[in-house]
Amino acid sequence: MIETSARLLHLLSLLQLRRDWTSAELADRLGVSTRTVRADIARLRSLDYPVQARPGVSGGYRLAAGTAMPPLVLDDDEAVAVGVGLGVVATQGVGAGETSLTALAKLEQVLPTRLRRRVEAVREATSVVTAAGADLDLRVLSAVAAAVRAAERLRFGYTAHDGTESTRHVEPARVVRWGTRWYLLAWDLGRDDWRVFRVDRMVPRPPTGARFPRREIPEDSVVEHIVGSVRSASWRYRARILVHAPAADVVAKVGGPLAVEEVGPSACRVEVGSDDPDRLALWVAQLGADVEVLEGAELAAAFDRLAERFRRAAGATPPTPPPTSP
Repeated sequence: MIETSARLLHLLSLLQLRRDWTSAELADRLGVSTRTVRADIARLRSLDYPVQARPGVSGGYRLAAGTAMPPLVLDDDEAVAVGVGLGVVATQGVGAGETSLTALAKLEQVLPTRLRRRVEAVREATSVVTAAGADLDLRVLSAVAAAVRAAERLRFGYTAHDGTESTRHVEPARVVRWGTRWYLLAWDLGRDDWRVFRVDRMVPRPPTGARFPRREIPEDSVVEHIVGSVRSASWRYRARILVHAPAADVVAKVGGPLAVEEVGPSACRVEVGSDDPDRLALWVAQLGADVEVLEGAELAAAFDRLAERFRRAAGATPPTPPPTSP
């Protein structure tokens, strides 16, 4: 039975390697008769692999697209390539970050140690130009994602926004990407409440191996917890602005969860924040719409500084203020 199972895996890898195989070619590669090949093909079909047959002397087999994704068989080099590629996609924000992270967690769970080391070696020897603030140890992100997937309690060291260090013991629920940052939503066993942690500030301890029953949390609540926590704990400066653009257009340009209140077909109020008001002013300017600062003196002052800087960059003379009446 073990020999048959190994041969089936080899047969499956051959069918995934190229489009068409004749019975004789498969028999030669497997070291069996064409009759055994036919029997093995029947076994694969019983496992829902869509193997198509072509009749005739020159007939053969091909693995067709089915209604479900069957398990893939990868050789060593393919597994390393997939692991490295998923890591890049997960951290570079190309539109499939969370999905790539989930797939990466599944792959690293079954990678042999020798292949895991090869993946790590490629990552350590490779530099990728990233967006500002996107630096992240993928090993930490993978460890956190694996704990979420396995419903395994997680211990880690954590550095808060103010520099305070602590050790946390949590039941991880979801990993969410917002902008250039990854956040973990977890039930904090020490605080007996939901908490949000920035993954780049986490230092995971060795796996606990302790499983837990998952706590149900609606998708809307995940976003609410993440946004609320970031606003209350991370932003040093906050502001409220009126953007003269449709709310849907603003949400699409932001590309992440944001408190946007529609006030008409062509305007919306937005709550924004940052550690740096000048950087926040630049970010708001990139919305490509007229804005009014409703609350936030720091942001208003930053716009003044930004306007003056742009005037100097353009070589324009600042307008002369009108004369003061005696």
